[in-house]
Amino acid sequence: MHICLIASSRFPVAEPFAGGLEAMTHALARELVDRGHDVSLFAGPGSDPALPVELLDLPEFEPSEVAMGDVNAPSRHWMAEHHAYLSLMLSLAGGEDRRFDVVHNNSLHHLPVAMARSLSVPVVTTLHTPPLPWLESAIALAPDTSSFVAVSRATARAWSHVADATAVHNGVDVTSWRPGPGGGPAVWTGRLVPEKAPHEAVDACRLAGVPLLLAGPMSDPAYFEEQIAPRLGEGATYVGHLDHAALAGLLGHASVAVTTPAWDEPYGLVAAEAMACGTPVASYARGALPEVVAPEAGVLARPGDVEDLARAVLAARDCDRAVVRRHAELHCSLTRMTDEYERLYADLVDRSLAA
Repeated sequence: MHICLIASSRFPVAEPFAGGLEAMTHALARELVDRGHDVSLFAGPGSDPALPVELLDLPEFEPSEVAMGDVNAPSRHWMAEHHAYLSLMLSLAGGEDRRFDVVHNNSLHHLPVAMARSLSVPVVTTLHTPPLPWLESAIALAPDTSSFVAVSRATARAWSHVADATAVHNGVDVTSWRPGPGGGPAVWTGRLVPEKAPHEAVDACRLAGVPLLLAGPMSDPAYFEEQIAPRLGEGATYVGHLDHAALAGLLGHASVAVTTPAWDEPYGLVAAEAMACGTPVASYARGALPEVVAPEAGVLARPGDVEDLARAVLAARDCDRAVVRRHAELHCSLTRMTDEYERLYADLVDRSLAA
């Protein structure tokens, strides 16, 4: 099967990943190729050249100074994304879609959904976030021209007012995220942004008397300077933005992984990565985390309750690491996720041929 994967035009599908969407797309593309599929990927500049796929070029566009002088002109960044997705979808609609059996849209942009009706092949869109207004609008106007998947049942419910989405949980490569001995500090991984609230992980671990390492991109420098930097020291250390090999080593030696979503977390890939390393999770029970973190694999706390999270940090360290790893193998693996997407692709192609 020849599959067109659409990712973010803003961020490269390459390590260290900007977020879970890029990590999931990279892993899925690699696994599909390993299973014998032909994959073409549309993604941001700098995407992994070692990825065994055809990379679809992003066209460059620079709006004129006259156009950008309009008082209602959007940002140059917005225009660059718009131009990239418009170019892709017009190219597909102009006949390039016949190269593919299915188009799998993992982007957060509205145009792949809005223009899906112009393609002759089925389009499936994975919903990676809570509802976004531009994407809501596209779905509302073209509800029957795409099929929809959500990365969790919680995310499917969040979109249910505009899309009937099937839940396919994300997965991680459990052959790369290997179990480690544990026993070390607590670890928090992810984008250091307000909606992930890593400052509350620092506060909770300090209450629990457990040292904490934070790893991830400083996606919001102002937040980092205001909320994270003043909390560092006294058992809290920022170790930088790490690639997967370094993260796996960090998580494998951790006694507990801490997640602190201040929003309805769509899936929680960092929890799956930790559990694949045998490391139990202490997390706020928000969004999909109650689906991902089983009672034998971690402890959930009341959302936003730092004292309850400190309790969860201490309690989670008592989980059996072998049982945690087994949970990840059964429920959080890349193999399981790809199996589900392959079945979905085959069903969409069969329905398209029947029509």
